[in-house]
Amino acid sequence: MTGSMMPEVIPTKPWRMSTPVPAASFTTLLVVVVIVACVYVGREVLVPMALAVLMSFALAPPVDFLQRWYVPRSMAVIGVVLLAFAGVFSLGGLMISQVDQLASDLPGYQSTLRAKIQSLRGVATGTGTLERASEVLQNLGHEIDRPASASPLPASPALLPASPDRPIPVEVRQPDAGALQTLAALISPLIHPLATTGIVVIFIIFILIQRQDLRNRLVRLAGSRDLQRTTAAIDDAGQRLSRLFLTQLMLNAGFGLVIGLGLWFIGVPSAALWGMLAMILRFVPYIGPPISAIFPLVLAAAVGTGWGMVLWTIALFLAAEGIVGQAIEPVVSGHSTGLSPVAIIASATFWTWLWGPIGLILATPMSVCLVVLGRHVDRLKFLDVMLGDRPPLTPPELVYQRMLARDSVEAAEQAEEFLKERPLVTYYEEVLVEALKLAQTDADRGLLDDDLMLRIRDAVAEIVDDLSAHEDESGQVPAVGTGATTDGPLAHIDLAEEALDRAEEVPNNWRTGKPVLCIPGIGRLDEAFTLIVAQLIERQEIGVRTEQCDALSMSRVFSLDTGGVELLCVCYLANVTSAQIRYSVRRLRRKAPDAFILVTLAGEATNFDVKTAFPSSERVELVQQSLSETVAKVLSFATSSSKLDALVVVPSPQLPLVMDPRGQSELRAI
Repeated sequence: MTGSMMPEVIPTKPWRMSTPVPAASFTTLLVVVVIVACVYVGREVLVPMALAVLMSFALAPPVDFLQRWYVPRSMAVIGVVLLAFAGVFSLGGLMISQVDQLASDLPGYQSTLRAKIQSLRGVATGTGTLERASEVLQNLGHEIDRPASASPLPASPALLPASPDRPIPVEVRQPDAGALQTLAALISPLIHPLATTGIVVIFIIFILIQRQDLRNRLVRLAGSRDLQRTTAAIDDAGQRLSRLFLTQLMLNAGFGLVIGLGLWFIGVPSAALWGMLAMILRFVPYIGPPISAIFPLVLAAAVGTGWGMVLWTIALFLAAEGIVGQAIEPVVSGHSTGLSPVAIIASATFWTWLWGPIGLILATPMSVCLVVLGRHVDRLKFLDVMLGDRPPLTPPELVYQRMLARDSVEAAEQAEEFLKERPLVTYYEEVLVEALKLAQTDADRGLLDDDLMLRIRDAVAEIVDDLSAHEDESGQVPAVGTGATTDGPLAHIDLAEEALDRAEEVPNNWRTGKPVLCIPGIGRLDEAFTLIVAQLIERQEIGVRTEQCDALSMSRVFSLDTGGVELLCVCYLANVTSAQIRYSVRRLRRKAPDAFILVTLAGEATNFDVKTAFPSSERVELVQQSLSETVAKVLSFATSSSKLDALVVVPSPQLPLVMDPRGQSELRAI
């Protein structure tokens, strides 16, 4: 792209600036409080409905699979639901039988467990001060409990003092319960669970059969005027929940199977019970697997004569959870929930408070639904911000916020993570310069005073200094100018090779001296932008120096040291007018008439054309919104000057004469 052409394409950033979150009004907060109160009061009805809705997401894929094999929908739904609950009841019956067997075997484990507790107590207390303190506390406890547990009784009624009002003890006995009362006593604890299960089954069947009709009604309620957003929200929720349930069910079933087989191999009694318990509790995020390991550890300590069985059990749970949770689950499910870790813990606490143990299991899917609502409903966007796993601030916003807070450490850490995958020039273009643009926007609005802008300039200088020794890894291709053709990876490779070739052709006087002078345009933020441009030029082994923000002022422009300067680079961060650019160039031209002037803009210059603004003899070029193109222009000028300097003067009339394009008067011949 020639210097007289304006960039036509603006590089696309990999992120957008975060949109402002609408503030929650008092009415919204009041509605949320009322909804939470209704959910708490109506939990007896809402819990079965929530279970049915969420389980329908897990059972919908099998139903669709059967329908693709031409099974009628009603038959497919009833068959899948009955099969699913038959499996649930079978596992429940197996767990009950395991519990009964364990209860009958527990008395035989008491002696072993008591001996191990005594050994642990001896190791923990010893014979020193802790043991004596324990004895004192035990004696004190016996003294306190003695009047209530062992009060002395008179030996004979004759020794009791006479009392005319002494009450007569009366004992009331119920008649023996009949067969019906005994049956009612056995059935009454089962009525509530059975009723809840029946309601869940009925709801699931009707939800799966009428799924399309319910979806259409939900679209109508959500708003038929915006079908695109409503459909996107429903599809997002359905896909997330279906994927979440299926992946979690498969992973947790595999985890429970591994735990059960491992405990059986180790020799822990009721291994099937602990495997099923591990599968169920793993639905509880973070704390489920540790809780499921408590009972097998206690039982392993009660059964084994030594501590080998306990250690093997600990190793089994650590290995299984490490492989499933850290290796398999991220690959299979990834970020399918869309929830942050803190949101998972908070939602588990909240839903447990609302709905008890069932709420603990339903916490994650219910929170997923809230996050989906927050992503598609503007007034509920705060739910996505508070619960979602998306970064709350974009990288430029985070860097700018850290600059304002005088904490550049976190910004440096972010730069290190970014530079593991992308080159340095890309970090400067997409993160640091964008952060400076945010600062410039606030400065234009009058929100930044001189102290804040000086603080931002110093923070940028610190970041640039920290990254001065950074070397891009092999395979990382720097960003290219907006006018370059980069339709494929070969274009990037060719551009990188050309840049390396031009860097090797830089003459020695450009390496040892300071032929490039970078000058800020207007203020402190332009000075910070100048530091970035100067470092990128210096990384090409070209000598460069910078000036302060008032270098173009009337009092300082004529005192600039332009000795040995071949190129003047004027850096503007803010959006400037064509008059400002012409004014700066004319001042610099009077100070350095033979130097090449390169104007680089991070913002925009409205209706500015270099060809019409300056004649070709002025030797002025403009680069807009591209640091990589700025560096390429500097390299191109340095290498072209080295080729001109390599020409030898031969006074021969047979050879054509060549005029140096830099405007020098000497004649050279090839």
